[in-house]
This record gives sequence, C-alpha cells and structure tokens, in this order.
Amino acid sequence: MRTTFPTSASAAEMTAAAQDYIQRGWTIAETANGICLITDEDLSGIEISGELAGEVRRFLRANDLSGPVIEIPGAERREIHLVTGLRKAAMALEALREAGATVHTGGEGIPLPPTTLMAGSASWGVAPGEARWIPPVVAIGAAVRSALARRGATVTTVAC
Repeated sequence: MRTTFPTSASAAEMTAAAQDYIQRGWTIAETANGICLITDEDLSGIEISGELAGEVRRFLRANDLSGPVIEIPGAERREIHLVTGLRKAAMALEALREAGATVHTGGEGIPLPPTTLMAGSASWGVAPGEARWIPPVVAIGAAVRSALARRGATVTTVAC
C-alpha cells in the first residue's frame, strides 16, 4: 500500500520542476508525492549519511568537483549525490558500499525536489543549475576515501 503525504509544492511548481528535469534528459516518474529520478548506469545516485556526508561535501567543494546534491530530510543528515560513470567503476562502487554509502542505480527511484517525504520535502543542497557538471562516481569515491583517511580508517583503494 502506498502512503501519501500532503504536498507543500503547488502543481505549478511540480510541473515546472518536471519540465526542467526532462529538459536535462533525465528519466523521471511522477508519483503521488512528487517526482522521482529513474536511475541507470548513465545517471545514478550515491547516498551518504551522517558526519561523512558533510565531510564529502566539503572535499568536493574544495576540489571543484561538486555536482547536484539532493538533501533528504530526517533526524540524520542524508545526501544523494547524482553521478555518472558507473559502467567502469566496479572498484569504486565496492569501496563506497564498504564505507556505508548506498548506491542507487538499475531503475531505482530517487526523490527529486520538491518531492514530499515523511520528514519533509527533498531539496537541492547543490542544484543542477549551480553545478558545473554531474561528476563521475569515482569523484565521490575519492571524497569518501579522503574523509575516511582523515579519520584514520582503513580504506579500500578506489580506482580512478
């Protein structure tokens, strides 16, 4: 059974957002709560939570690698970084999963702003129009590896 929540975005806002995503060439689906990105090997998401999410975001910004980031509301910080290049990044994906990241690909849906979720609405931490690109997954892998190395954690090598 699908649960719906009252939407805080107007129909016009949803329509405008959907049109923007379609113009970017993204595959989307409209749901009762908003809009979902349908992932594939060309456009996927890496979800990072907690303190690691902030560390990754700072690394990406400092190295001019930032791409679109969706912030998911809730008690713990959760961010989904949109990425490309999954076809040739098996080692990076394995290392990201080992570090606790969730990889969204293969037709999974990612809530796009202004989709309403249980704890609030998804929002852009870095909007697609503010980002210079959609980074390859190995860039997120490097950011995670750097953050974990600063903590002194053992990190699996991420191939670039």
